[in-house]
Amino acid sequence: MSQTFDTENETKTKDSKETPGCENKESYCKLETVTRERSQYSPGLSILKKAILLQCIVYISLPVILCLFPWILGHVVFSHWLRIPYLVDLASPAELSLNHTLNFYLSPEEGISLGVWHTVPDSQWEKAQGAGPEWYSETLGDGSPVIIYLHGNVGSRAINHRVELVKILSAAGYHVLSLDYRGYGDSSGEPSEVGLTSDALYLYQWVKTRSRTGQICLWGHSLGTGVATNAAVKIQEQAMELARERARDLRAVTQADLEPSYAADGVILEAPYTNMEEEVASHPLSMMYQCLPGFQSVLHHVMRSNNMVFANDENLKTLTTRILFLHAEDDNVVPFYMGQKLYQIALQAGRQRYAEDQVHMVSYSGSLGYSHNYIYLDPNLASVVGRFLQSKNNNIAQQIVR
Repeated sequence: MSQTFDTENETKTKDSKETPGCENKESYCKLETVTRERSQYSPGLSILKKAILLQCIVYISLPVILCLFPWILGHVVFSHWLRIPYLVDLASPAELSLNHTLNFYLSPEEGISLGVWHTVPDSQWEKAQGAGPEWYSETLGDGSPVIIYLHGNVGSRAINHRVELVKILSAAGYHVLSLDYRGYGDSSGEPSEVGLTSDALYLYQWVKTRSRTGQICLWGHSLGTGVATNAAVKIQEQAMELARERARDLRAVTQADLEPSYAADGVILEAPYTNMEEEVASHPLSMMYQCLPGFQSVLHHVMRSNNMVFANDENLKTLTTRILFLHAEDDNVVPFYMGQKLYQIALQAGRQRYAEDQVHMVSYSGSLGYSHNYIYLDPNLASVVGRFLQSKNNNIAQQIVR
């Protein structure tokens, strides 16, 4: 009896010793079951994690790529490689109903050829038929104002809104010279701020030698506003230096002697930006990176590496010529506030010279839908420009809201 009892106790003791092992085994089995159940949902979670990781990599890599290859941003800003409209013969402006327009080429420096259109006033349409370069060149001295049109980025001088503006200005009695900067349209070379400014300055000087006493106005649109103010500052500096040289041995020269008469006759800025860095920073894509630490420094580095400043805000502080701003409130490329800011800068600079009457702005309500490229649709645009060009000796209203 005692042996049997002891045997049973030993068996129970053994069972009790094995029990913890069984419990561990059961726990392991439960854990394996839960893990297996969770694994059924892991493919979806894994894809989501990978997608988020990919977005983070792309988000962070873009500034890094721009920092390593700053020329990419330069190509985006200039967008000269988008040669729209396609299938257009720039050598035949008559195909675009510019049948009193001469296509010709200028060479501002060795290896660079610039495509230019010269559209005469509508009143000379009949005489222009069959006329050659010599006749067109001589017409620049007929006393009619000359407008040098400096377009924005993307495409050539043949884009529709540019052609339509030329037609309106021609109908209003102006000569219009439309320039494709180096790298644009059928012009050779690669664009840069220095290069574009040099092209505009060369065309201005070419016109100046032929226009005699006629007015010459620089009209810049979007990217071209920076080109226009750059060129206007250069024109002013060169003219003032020439005046100093001529007067050095004759009499003392004051700043007042050198200013208005030696500046360009006028500058029209359509959809202008403050400077290129601020314009790029205001782009929706750039706005996504404003919260990324160091992005502003990266952007500044990239812009300087490309030598792209286009500082309209700084140029307007020194310009002494008449200035007209045209900007639509619904501009979706260059924010309207930039045009307002530039107007205030120019106005303040004018006040310091007692010449604030030379600064004018026309604002277009967003309800008109003119946006960035369609201010030419304003039925009163020709009269606005006419009053501006006639305001050399007359004061006109400074700011007009349409």
